[in-house]
Amino acid sequence: MLTRKQHELLTFIQNRLEDSGISPSFEEMKEALDLKSKSGVHRLISALEERGFIRRLPNRARALEVLRAADGNMLKASGAAAPAPVAANQNAGASASAVVPPLRAPAHAPEPANDVIELPLHGRIAAGAPIEALEGTSTLPVPAALLGAGEHYALEVSGDSMIEAGILDGDYALVRRTETARDGEIVVALVRGEEATLKTLRHEKGMVRLDPANAAYDPQYYAPHEVQIQGKLAGLLRRYH
Repeated sequence: MLTRKQHELLTFIQNRLEDSGISPSFEEMKEALDLKSKSGVHRLISALEERGFIRRLPNRARALEVLRAADGNMLKASGAAAPAPVAANQNAGASASAVVPPLRAPAHAPEPANDVIELPLHGRIAAGAPIEALEGTSTLPVPAALLGAGEHYALEVSGDSMIEAGILDGDYALVRRTETARDGEIVVALVRGEEATLKTLRHEKGMVRLDPANAAYDPQYYAPHEVQIQGKLAGLLRRYH
């Protein structure tokens, strides 16, 4: 089952391609769905991808293909025409109950836009001794092509304990929100409900081990109930001054 907003977005994408063969922009989607930011549009697109209604096309920046109609039926192109790729600049607006005919492939596929997503910026994250992860209301503009499926947020890195993994003080960590991770993945770990740190996750002899990527630092050991995974590293942004 899709939520009302997901249903509206998918229907709008189909209707726009049916009418013009050109997909709407993130800004158009935001306005049509009456959302406050483009990050809400990104979350809806990610949810539709996870549910198998759309998929991202390889080697095309933020290009999507509609796989299933809003009613859940698989799309079948009529004649030789195939479902048109949707540049990830999509929007929503049409009736949630509308059933859209098969899509027509445009004569010339539109160039996908390099959209920017405003990610929530939640303070600083330690790459050293754990520090408090502050909740904030600011945002960080991030190229949408850097983000995969799922909900994301950003944290500013503080410290040098992950420099051997290429993570430097002042970098912005792009984090995919999740509560689970596998050994060897770089995670945001909330320690004892108070402090957050960016480390590589390991399990050893019934303990959770948080490994730095700097020979000057020692691993940190905690009981499993003391550590809560709050996300996995999905990417980095670095500003040069």
